[in-house]
Amino acid sequence: MRLYRALLLSSFAALVGISGCASRDSGGRQAMLTASDQTFLENAAQGNQAEIQGSKMALDKSTSSDVRAFAQTMIKDHTAANEKLTALATRKGYNPPTAPSMMQATELKGLNLFSGNAFDKAYVDRIGIAAHEATIRQFETAAQSADDADIRAFAQGMLPALRHHLEMAQALNQRQKSQ
Repeated sequence: MRLYRALLLSSFAALVGISGCASRDSGGRQAMLTASDQTFLENAAQGNQAEIQGSKMALDKSTSSDVRAFAQTMIKDHTAANEKLTALATRKGYNPPTAPSMMQATELKGLNLFSGNAFDKAYVDRIGIAAHEATIRQFETAAQSADDADIRAFAQGMLPALRHHLEMAQALNQRQKSQ
């Protein structure tokens, strides 16, 4: 009897864990998000949070009007993107993270150690350029190969804004170098 009870409880626990990944497809049938689609949603949500937090830091620390304007745009755009992502993920039965990854949080702590022009340069290099290059690669992959059609469409739809952010950061980087 104990063995049966333990087996029943472990089966229930596994079912609860799996059901958190379930969603309804367009026909109302139960569908499962693949691990790769969940990973994309997780990484995208964490990336949005890192960009928002890093950009809020830039508003507090930067004395450059160009950097502050870029940071405002990043906060506005990534907040809107995160709202879309959260709505999509929720429809798919997935609750995305609401904070950056541990690695991103560590990067943000490191960024916070800078001040003045060094902060501005580090912010543009890390949040503006490096983060957007990585995010674009991630979204291009999802736009081509996500298993869920809605996730592919979301990724494809976000790419123009992400590419524009990268172009803005690269232009800002060039202006910083010429000063």
